Formats: sequence, C-alpha cells, structure tokens
Amino acid sequence: MTGRIARLLAAAALLLGGAGCANVPSGGQVVTGESAERAERVDDPYVRLIPVKPRPEWGPAQIVSGFLAASASFDDNHKVARLYLGKQNSWDPGLRPSVTVLASRITDPQIVKATDDQATVRITGEEVGTISSDGQYTASPKALDATFQLAKNQQGVWRITSLPGGEKAGLLLTQDDVERAMRTVNLFFYAPDRHTLVPNGIFLPVVNRQTLPTQLVHALLTGPTSWLKGAVQTAFPEGTRLKRRVQVSNEVATVDLTKEARTGNLDRMSAQLSWTMRQLSEIKRWQLRIDGEPVTPSGMDSTQPVHAWEVNSPDGRTPHDEAHQNAYVVGPSGFIGTLEEDRAQPVVTGPAGSLSRPAVAPDYQEVAGLSADEAQLLVAAPVTGTPATRVVLTAKEGARFTAPSWSRDGTLWVVESKEDESWLWVRRRGEEPVRAAHWGLGGRQVLEFRVARDGVRAAVIAHVDGRPQVQIGRIAHAPDGSLDVGSFLPVSSELQDAVDIAWRDYNTLAVLGRANRDSQTLPFLMPISGSAITSLGVGSLGEPQTIAAAPGAPILIGTRSSGKDQVCRQRSPSNSYSPWICPTPAKDPSYPR
Repeated sequence: MTGRIARLLAAAALLLGGAGCANVPSGGQVVTGESAERAERVDDPYVRLIPVKPRPEWGPAQIVSGFLAASASFDDNHKVARLYLGKQNSWDPGLRPSVTVLASRITDPQIVKATDDQATVRITGEEVGTISSDGQYTASPKALDATFQLAKNQQGVWRITSLPGGEKAGLLLTQDDVERAMRTVNLFFYAPDRHTLVPNGIFLPVVNRQTLPTQLVHALLTGPTSWLKGAVQTAFPEGTRLKRRVQVSNEVATVDLTKEARTGNLDRMSAQLSWTMRQLSEIKRWQLRIDGEPVTPSGMDSTQPVHAWEVNSPDGRTPHDEAHQNAYVVGPSGFIGTLEEDRAQPVVTGPAGSLSRPAVAPDYQEVAGLSADEAQLLVAAPVTGTPATRVVLTAKEGARFTAPSWSRDGTLWVVESKEDESWLWVRRRGEEPVRAAHWGLGGRQVLEFRVARDGVRAAVIAHVDGRPQVQIGRIAHAPDGSLDVGSFLPVSSELQDAVDIAWRDYNTLAVLGRANRDSQTLPFLMPISGSAITSLGVGSLGEPQTIAAAPGAPILIGTRSSGKDQVCRQRSPSNSYSPWICPTPAKDPSYPR
C-alpha cells in the first residue's frame, strides 16, 4: 500500500514538454528578469504538471503530501488541489497567489494527533524565500513548521479542513515547482525623469502559453511591486485595465485598453507596453486600441514594432553615447587618460592626475576621484592642462569613501564608511553634497556603491555577517526632494568576498569576487534576477582589484601582476570564454555614464 501511494504521488511530477526555468535564487530578491533582448526564460516551453487526485484509501499524512504536490499545478485555479479540501474550506489562492518557496519537497508529514475522524498533521522543512501576490521574490531563509487540520467527510475519506494560514493561505511550493510553473519577466515603469524606463522583475505563473501576453500586460497595468513602489511612475491613468484579452495573430498583438487610458500620454504608455511585450518572441509588432478604437502614437504606423522606443532604454543609450565608449584609466605616471586601443592617452594631468578610482561625469565636464588614502573625495575638470583638484568631502577619522558613482542627471554619489557604520553623500550639479535623508545601510560597512543608469537602482558591496555581499537597493525621491535609498537585499549566494562591481547593462552586474569553491578572485557576470552567475574569460589575471563595464563595451579589469598595474580585456569581448590579455600599463578603468 505504501509503495503504491508513493508511486501515485511521484506521478504528480509527470511533465509534458521541455524544461523551463524561473530560476529561484538561493538568496536574495528578484529585482528584474532576463534582459528584454534575450527572452530565453520567458520562451522556455511551458512545463505542465499533471496532479494526482486524492485516493479514498489515503490517510491524513498522504492527503497532505498529495495536496502539496497538486498545489504546483495552476490548471483551472488549482482545481485538483482543491479536491483535497473539505467542502467547508473555501480556500482560493487566485491567479497570482502568494508563495512560500521551499528548498525541497516535504516527504514525511507527521501525524501529531489523531482520532477516528479527526487528525492534525505537521510538516517541517526549509523555507528559502517568498513570492508575494504581486510577483516580488524576497529571500527569507528559515525553518518551516506548519500544521494541517483534517477530518473525515460523510463518505468516510480524509479531507483538509484547515490550512496553515487559514483560507487566505498561499502556496507551499518547492524551488523545482516554481521553476516549472513560473517565469521571471520584466515590467517597465518610468524613473522620476518621466523618460527613462526602469525594469521591475516579477515571478509570473504560466497557466498556458496562450494566456501569457494577457498576463504580462495585466501585470503591467497593475503597477510596480512593493519593492519599487514610490520609486517609479506609470503613464497609465488610474483604473486603466484590459478591455479584452491580448490577441496575437501573425506575430501582431492587439492590446485593447479601457476608456480610462484616453487621458494618458499615448507615447509614454506605448513605450512601457513595447518594452514589456518584446520579451515574447511570438510578438514582432503590436497595435494599441482604447475602448475598441485603434490609436496611433506619434511617428508610428497603425502597428508598431516591439523594438521601437529605444530612446527610453533603461541603459540610457543614445547615438551620442556610442561615440564615447572609450574607457578612462589612471596611466603609469598618474595622469588620467582615455584608453584608446591598448594605450592610455592623457586627458587630465598635473595635480588633478593624482586622483585614484576616477569617474567621469555623463556630460564629460567633471571627473571625480579619491585621494590615495581614500579619505577625500575630489573633483576636477577633465581637460588637457594642469587643472587643480577640489576637495568636496573629507571622511571622518577611521572612515574611507567608496569609489564615486555618477547618475545620468549629473548627480555624484559616494558612501563614507567605517566598520559597522556608513553614510550616503549626494551632490547635485552646482550644489554642495548632502547626506541622504534615509539610508538603508547606515549600520553596515559599505565597500562599493554603484548607481544604475536608470538612476533608480543601486548595487552595493556591504559587509553582512563578516563577509562582503552584493546587494541591490532602490532610490526613491520624496515630494520635498529628500532621498530614501534602501530596501537592500542580496542578489546571489553563489559569490562571496566580492571586491568590486559595475553595471554591465540594466540586467547584469560585472563583479570581482570568489565563487563558493574558488580560491582566488575572478570576474563574473551576475544577473540581478538571482539567476546563476557565470565566470568571465580564461587565463591569469594576477590580483584583480577593479572592474569596469558598460552596455556594448568590453569589460575591463584593473589588476596587479608582478608588482605592476595592468588593465586587462578579453581578446574577443563578444565571447564570454575568450582569454584575458593585459596589454595596457594602467589602473582603475572606468566608463563614462
């Protein structure tokens, strides 16, 4: 009997189709999904789980096991899972339920109390995180201990009468369940500049492939997750909904919004929709309707390509930027210069050339850097000649500054940090630096701070439990102009002892650190979705110290080898496994924002 029940429960894992992957991180918060230009995860074949109905001979423990297995099927609003419940239980998880993510399947429910017709079943396991009803994943590693109440019904078979958390309880799914049944996708909202789009990654249940476009647009209209709410804006007027499901025919999607959308800005709404829908490979063009009537954004045909609206890119790329992809480095004699081919050409010499960790402003009008002891923040004008540096900030005794970081509006960011304490300083162009009003890492030592090109997200390396950890936070602007920079959560548990970070693009960090089994510091690409990190390049790098990255540009490593500073790049930057070459005697590479 026991073996038969085990086989029946195992049948619940019968899969149709290929392997999908929402890739639940083992630590951290999902902040964005896969890059919109590369939609492999969204386009993975939908993996359908066939759940097993309850058997009349099953006891309380088997009923609980069967319910947990069946909960991983989203078909017909968890129709089979609800067969395990008593008639008085009105549990309804809904189309986007909250989820407690478990490390593995619970296989040994324990009957802790039982009579002839009632029982209490206890389950224990390892919780790794939660997914809220808005799709936001948050790491919450801890032990799970929950109980189910069961009773025999009029037919004399066991059914669940009370769930952990009551009738509003969410789902208890394993990491494998989530990877089969959900996808990480991006929703796009506006930064405070009302121009730059910011990705907001969510886990979205996939009931079937045909409904995915409708689910995606519905999620966009619902608004940002709790993590980004207050930091981003949407162009859709309040109350805007889908009038009918998104229709896709001959690679053209038709999005029909309710009449509330008439008061919205057509171009701005279209940019959000285009960037969100481009993740689905079956959609090449789309048409917007409002209350059934076709509408056309300025400069567009009746249908618009999903890859339009590049001007709103989260990476902020423009044709002007493409002409300024030269990196900046500190040359052998201390000058600051551009890296042209394999040589550093001086741009800033004289006193200003004493800057370390230089960072050039987006408009190329200033360069910021640190003093040799990292106790002063300095700025200078990056022009040939002998411009004097100006001290902007001096750290407290025992404190140091992180390398300066620019956002694209010309704001300069730097963290002053000492053991178990830090302060975020912000200097807007033409103003004196001020401390951020609300800084979420004030009680931690911060080693690096990098603002994303969208100006809304920030990556840091912070000391957590004695180890440097990569985390992502968000930047919110209060109505009075003050800043709230916080909600920092880890990105990945695969990498430890991080040394330096840079934004490669809106979805990926370039990181120097050690993977769990590594004995030396190496470069990695780290998707901020929490997906698996990947090593970058092959060959010796000496002692890597700094890393630089930019969209479409080669990743650069500042390293020391045999006592000499070198800047390394890959021989073929488009190949992740291309060998590293270190032809340039220089250090501290960086790209303009």
